Amino acid sequence: MSNQNKAYDVIVVGTGNAALCSAIAAKENGADVLILERGPKQKRGGNSFFTDGAIRFAYQNKDALEPILNQLSTEDFQNIDMPDYDTEDYYNDIMNVTEGKSAPNLARQLVDKSYDTIQWMKRQGVQFELNENQSFNKSGVQQFWGGLPVKTHRKGIGLIEALIKKAEALGIEIRYNTRAIGLQTANKKVSGISVVENGEEKQIPAKSVVLACGGFEANKEKRAKYLGEEWEKALVRGSEYNTGDGLDMAIEVGAQPYGDCSGCHAHTTDFQAPRVGDYGKPGDIYKKSSYPLGLIVNIKGERFVDEGADFRNYTYAKYGKETLRQPEQKAFQLFDEQVRPLLRVEYNLEEATCIKANTIEELADNMNIDKARFIETIEHYNQAVQEGEYNPAIKDGKGTKGITPAKSNWALPFNKAPYYAYPVTCGITFTFGGIHVNENGEALDKNQSPIPGLFAAGEMVGGLFYHNYPGGSGLMSGAVFGKLAGESAASYVLEPVGATHKEN
Repeated sequence: MSNQNKAYDVIVVGTGNAALCSAIAAKENGADVLILERGPKQKRGGNSFFTDGAIRFAYQNKDALEPILNQLSTEDFQNIDMPDYDTEDYYNDIMNVTEGKSAPNLARQLVDKSYDTIQWMKRQGVQFELNENQSFNKSGVQQFWGGLPVKTHRKGIGLIEALIKKAEALGIEIRYNTRAIGLQTANKKVSGISVVENGEEKQIPAKSVVLACGGFEANKEKRAKYLGEEWEKALVRGSEYNTGDGLDMAIEVGAQPYGDCSGCHAHTTDFQAPRVGDYGKPGDIYKKSSYPLGLIVNIKGERFVDEGADFRNYTYAKYGKETLRQPEQKAFQLFDEQVRPLLRVEYNLEEATCIKANTIEELADNMNIDKARFIETIEHYNQAVQEGEYNPAIKDGKGTKGITPAKSNWALPFNKAPYYAYPVTCGITFTFGGIHVNENGEALDKNQSPIPGLFAAGEMVGGLFYHNYPGGSGLMSGAVFGKLAGESAASYVLEPVGATHKEN
């Protein structure tokens, strides 16, 4: 039974990946830790609960993955073909997709700490496995692509269960149905937190607080204000509780807004998906990510993006946004029988909305779109497809010529029946803007000085992602900066005044 008057060394707000990594790291470093969760126990886990578990880290080369994937047999490991992916590759990916705007100190910390943090997570009980959605089988060899070959076992559910199990084993107290609403300060230092617990407002004393309770993606008013009016209609792909509480609390005590406050991670998702994350059907089952192999049209029958510009890891976040800008916030992903067997597993689920036809004309009728324009679009596309070797494991350069937008890679004629159309819309995952933190997760004020006792992690870290992000980097950022924030909070509380913080 919790002690309502107890003063804690560290209070962590949230129960997602970043929050749990923070709480575990603080506890391991000697701090007395309390976790606060706004939702009930059955809805814990934040956005992490809904992820498919893909996590991006700099693994250097295939051999470095062997201790991470130690459940694989030697034979299985030999039948894997995987490109090297080192810290420079990861850093360059971040900088390329953010158009060079990612804060270099934060991006470097993320990539440099990524492999060590994966090893630390494994020691906490998190299990990892190969990410089958990032590979193609070629002559009995599993060829991986895109720098994202690993995911957590049983997706986000397995990740959260493992971290919760570790937190409970360490004796960390978790309070559910407890919404943090404000930070308390004394002598310009964090001294506690105000909460509403089961409808009653209370104050909990604490020497430090780690805010890891997400962005404002589940707050339609904030979405409309900061992202644009059209975002009010976006589906929420994850937690219904990420409404910006942590950002508001931090800013009220002097933390500075930072990063791409008008940007977010978004994804094309099934048009019939729930309006918020479905805890009964988690695991990112509604997303639609195989579009580089096919075509995308809107209800006018027109293409509006280069489906093959890059691997889906580097385009899906921004293409979700492009879908939201289309009439009725709706589009269709199109595939013919040539590529249908190559689609990701979520296209085969009973939850997937699929329209099937044996002719292009019938497909247009079933989609209820501009038939004449659609047929014209397909004809022009087919005429523009260039010769070349088709290889979905690499950027094969097999593109189109003479149409706008082009399809730069993986362009096959759309001409083999049956034909498939998957109606999609935009689902928002998390917002990019956050507060300013340093490399150790300390919240910074207007002078870029740490606010004593205040730390942040996860989606609340601003300055990492702009415009877009490399797939799997959100989970990795949550773990890296969650661990660092927890260590920093414990160090702040337990080290003698004036002592130098340890190197992380």
